[in-house]
Amino acid sequence: MRDIDDTPLPSGELALQTLAMPADTNPSGDIFGGWLMSQMDLAGSITASRRAQGRTATVAVTGMAFLTPVKVGSVVSCYTDIVEVGRSSIRINVEVWINPHKEPVKVTEGEFVFVAIDDRGRTRAVPDEE
Repeated sequence: MRDIDDTPLPSGELALQTLAMPADTNPSGDIFGGWLMSQMDLAGSITASRRAQGRTATVAVTGMAFLTPVKVGSVVSCYTDIVEVGRSSIRINVEVWINPHKEPVKVTEGEFVFVAIDDRGRTRAVPDEE
């Protein structure tokens, strides 16, 4: 998506926003990619659980691409967009954006697959949308 000035914009809904802290860095001083993935998983989980109307579990992550490093102090925003809902699964695209100089920059994106599960951890059907 792009705005009027042709500046790229995030796709989907803001699901999670957090601050990158010094404890989240790799040996080079940039934010650790695994930390970013965990934030993406949390954002996707929020969206999946809302759509599934209950508990979900991550079963797959595909298409990860890290486009630019994230610095300490960056506000990290995770946007989610439901791509497909199956009988028990939900496929969600998750984008991560930062605003280093007031202009949004996409940092990474990936596709996460979640399954709806019951209280015993067994797969269950995703309810129809109301």
